[in-house]
Amino acid sequence: MHHDAFAANPDARNPDYESPLGIYEAGCRLANVLLSWGHDEYMYLVARDYLPEPALYMIRYHSFYPGHTAHAYEALLDDHDREMFEWVREFNRYDLYTKRDEPADVPALEAYYRELIAGYFPETVRW
Repeated sequence: MHHDAFAANPDARNPDYESPLGIYEAGCRLANVLLSWGHDEYMYLVARDYLPEPALYMIRYHSFYPGHTAHAYEALLDDHDREMFEWVREFNRYDLYTKRDEPADVPALEAYYRELIAGYFPETVRW
């Protein structure tokens, strides 16, 4: 989102990265592309042994707006990535646009979410 933040990075002037595909091959699959590390990747690594693949894609790529919203990395995706991005786009409708100023009623929601989490995660999670 903030490409100008990378201007000071010496890789910005590396000729190996200046082609449309950079160091990657067309259709190489998003899992083989190095992205900036953040909360998405951290939660993906925590949840990868517990959740089904569509959920993992939602977690791993929900902040990757250039990919799932602007289609900026389309040449690197394969058909599987495109299929999984449909889940990411569906999730984003609830992730990004459902924030409210008033805090959630945690006691009213707690039982529902504890049961949902227990259906996928063990009592002790490897963080």
